[in-house]
Amino acid sequence: MNASPSSILEAAWHKVQPVFARIDQQAIVNQKKVLSAFQAEHVTAHDLLGSTGYGLDDAGRDKLEAIWARVFACEAALVRPQVVSGTHALRLGLFAALRPGDHLVFATGAPYDTLETVVGIRPHPGSLSAWGVSHTIVPLQADGTVDVDAVIRAIGPTTKAVMFQRSRGYSLRNSLSVGELASAMQAIRAHAQQAFLLVDNCYGEFVETQEPTEVGADLVMGSLIKNPGGGLATTGGYVVGRRDLVEAAADQLYAPGLGRESGPTHEFLRTFYQGLFLAPHAVSQAVKGSVLAAAVFESLGLEVSPRWQDPRTDLILSIRFERPDRLMAFCRAVQNSAPVDSFVRPEAAPMPGYESPVVMAAGTFVQGASLELTADAPFRPPYVAYMQGGLTVEHVYIALERILDAMCHT
Repeated sequence: MNASPSSILEAAWHKVQPVFARIDQQAIVNQKKVLSAFQAEHVTAHDLLGSTGYGLDDAGRDKLEAIWARVFACEAALVRPQVVSGTHALRLGLFAALRPGDHLVFATGAPYDTLETVVGIRPHPGSLSAWGVSHTIVPLQADGTVDVDAVIRAIGPTTKAVMFQRSRGYSLRNSLSVGELASAMQAIRAHAQQAFLLVDNCYGEFVETQEPTEVGADLVMGSLIKNPGGGLATTGGYVVGRRDLVEAAADQLYAPGLGRESGPTHEFLRTFYQGLFLAPHAVSQAVKGSVLAAAVFESLGLEVSPRWQDPRTDLILSIRFERPDRLMAFCRAVQNSAPVDSFVRPEAAPMPGYESPVVMAAGTFVQGASLELTADAPFRPPYVAYMQGGLTVEHVYIALERILDAMCHT
């Protein structure tokens, strides 16, 4: 690296400004959508107080879910602190849609690692496979797009659900845009009207100006400690879409017959409301950070995806290092740039739900909150790091200064 870290960053910052302007315009569209939903539901200070015990008659919770249904242009929403992760939300959606003897098709290749035990790709008690649900994984095409013809061929008379993963997970494929999802879902719907269309929306909320429920998805799931929590939600997940499927997911979360009527919100409602309100801006900051980081790493000759000028469909930026020492230097510099636990030294270690050891840099205010600046990587060749988040683009800028300095010495 011949140029100084500061000159590399300054050049990248000036180069990406036209992209930043487009991101700002998208954020305005999304902010209007959220604000309109708040105003249509007549939010009051009383709605922010929460409930205890069984959580019966929680008007603030019900109003929040009505706002989510408006924002996602769907029939119903389940937004609860009892949903602890994106994987948990996906599990609720899958078990809501499927019954023993049903067949599930993955339209976007193998799912994210933590879903493998939920489905039974890696055998585990209580999985869909153990419950008598079969599955077929349809690989993406060579160019990373959905192989619609192959998905249609995989659909049989017992196929009850087709699952799409919007984000790349621990793969080098591109994330899928809402437009790409719309095209694939339209073709599949025409062939298999009996199949529910499900979308793993993690990392994708508010990155574009539409959500998958607006273009044909029956059920969409995700985590509040990613995009839609706006950096304020300290736990929680969501399931949105068709009313019958959302009700079935609520029965899975609590108990059949209790469903959405149960579920105390305690002190979470204020942060859920405020986090959703801030989410369009917070997500735009994280997307700007991803664009800037891509421009910086591309200038060093590293392979990144997406490239800095490419349209964004989620938060994740993959950076291919090829060497384990460079990967570790990157992750440790991300951790060193954190506001919390900056002194911690990340190491690759086994993690529940992951097949390979994983190195994680996550000095976050909320444990595992990947809307905050984080990086993680399965510790295996070709040593690819997955960088996401950044509550402010200024924080990403400062982190990139430290990352560049660390890479100078590796």
